[in-house]
Amino acid sequence: MPGPKLEPVISDTALPASVDVVVIGGGIAGTCAALELAERGLKVALCEKGEVGAEQSSRNWGWVRLSHRDPREMPLMVEAVRMWQGLDARLGADTGYKQCGITYTLASDAEMADAEVSVAEQNKYQIPAKMISASEALSRFPGLSLDIKGAMYNPADGRAEPQKAAPAVARAFQERGGTVHQNCAVRVIETAGGRVSGVVTEHGKIACSAVLLAGGAWSRMFLDNMGIYLPQLRTTSTVIRTTPIPEGPEGTIKYKTFTARRRADGGYTIAGADTGRCEITPDSFRLFGAFLPTLKNEWRGLKMTVGRQTLEGLSRRRRWGPADRTPFEDTRILDPVPDRKAADRMLAALKAAYPVFGAASVAQCWAGEIDVLPDVIPAISATEGVKNGVPGLYIATGFSGHGFGLGPAAGRLAADLVSGHAPIVDPTPFRLSRFTDGSKIAPMIGITTR
Repeated sequence: MPGPKLEPVISDTALPASVDVVVIGGGIAGTCAALELAERGLKVALCEKGEVGAEQSSRNWGWVRLSHRDPREMPLMVEAVRMWQGLDARLGADTGYKQCGITYTLASDAEMADAEVSVAEQNKYQIPAKMISASEALSRFPGLSLDIKGAMYNPADGRAEPQKAAPAVARAFQERGGTVHQNCAVRVIETAGGRVSGVVTEHGKIACSAVLLAGGAWSRMFLDNMGIYLPQLRTTSTVIRTTPIPEGPEGTIKYKTFTARRRADGGYTIAGADTGRCEITPDSFRLFGAFLPTLKNEWRGLKMTVGRQTLEGLSRRRRWGPADRTPFEDTRILDPVPDRKAADRMLAALKAAYPVFGAASVAQCWAGEIDVLPDVIPAISATEGVKNGVPGLYIATGFSGHGFGLGPAAGRLAADLVSGHAPIVDPTPFRLSRFTDGSKIAPMIGITTR
């Protein structure tokens, strides 16, 4: 089933001969970085092989959360929430952002203990997360019946509309003089004098002095063609959009078998960990060592499968030149088949626990492919200093299923690095070289791709 319907972005008609920066990838991170750069007076072109926001940036859950963040991400996420609060005014458009609060239900003593650690970490930043009793948690959702020990509640957590956000940012970027080129894959980066000098797209060349790769699940493939190591795999997650539920809750809830957050259209985005799967590909074997610590932490929740990605991985080209058709042109938009059986189980569990959803029906069901790094935090970094890295080439990728909320601040940090401004937060945790400089790479226990 095709992915969610996006608000339109109209492509600019002609490629510019030269710009200061080319941004590759029209997701939330790429568009936010492009907007930042354009607002600083730089000439910027954004190239997207498909459509702006059409992959994971529109297929995610729509959560903008501070809770359950790796401590290394917290400073960036604090800045992101500040930016979300003023984003609609900045863009002159509606992204659907709202601090609705999220209730994270907890079914065991171990989950309670983990949540207490998360609350303490958030409280360091004056974030009002707190532990609440089971009765208080359920009272926020009248009629809900769950067997839980308690919950973590954060009124500062919120939501936005993924189908609106990246397109709105892209249009604002165009209003500030940037150009957007959809169905325009970048094939290779050109260099001169040992640094970036331009890009070759399927429609022609653009001269530039800097490139930001924000290619999501495609980033490893692009960098691999250059001989730059990025240990990135993909996982697939299924999401449901329901018909409107007029009496449904305003707040977002997370339970072990389902999550539910209200949408601007009156329906709900329903999701859950049970729908996630990871298809085995050649990269699964190439990167086994890099992901071994993650596998040890998260193996109980992983569903390893063999499917279309497996076959595509065996036949896909790994090397190409500027005159060659690339994999980015063969597949414009990743649109994996959703796990409808798991989705049906998820909705059935929600209906059984919460009668207000009894009349809900599935308006749409889709899946998205999530780009995951071994430590489950993004790489926002220069490539200079790593093997085959190129001065002038930067990346913002590997958001591991929680990049939508980070998007505005991730884009600003990337723009800071590209433009030489003082970074919004310390970029050290997000450096690409951490995967090759002997650093210990492992996710914080309990941090998953959600």
